[in-house]
Amino acid sequence: MSDISIRRQHGKTRAEARASAEHMASELKDEFDLDYAWDGDVMNFKRPGVAGELSLDKHEVALEIRLSLMLFALKPSIEREVQRFFDENFPA
Repeated sequence: MSDISIRRQHGKTRAEARASAEHMASELKDEFDLDYAWDGDVMNFKRPGVAGELSLDKHEVALEIRLSLMLFALKPSIEREVQRFFDENFPA
């Protein structure tokens, strides 16, 4: 079970959705030293204390994040920041 879960309809082509996800991952990599790799339409990412995946399909983007016990106390602030990145790249 994930600690943070976000699902949203994206209304983009598959290529546009992937470009938005790539842009979001690049920003998160720069800001939070997040490593990521694509496996088809699923982006797996991790850094110490955080792991998860972002998956794309024709209509929806889904983000699942697991936090370590050390970072779980920071969940509200991490969730706000991730939500901000998500809103910028996949507006509702």
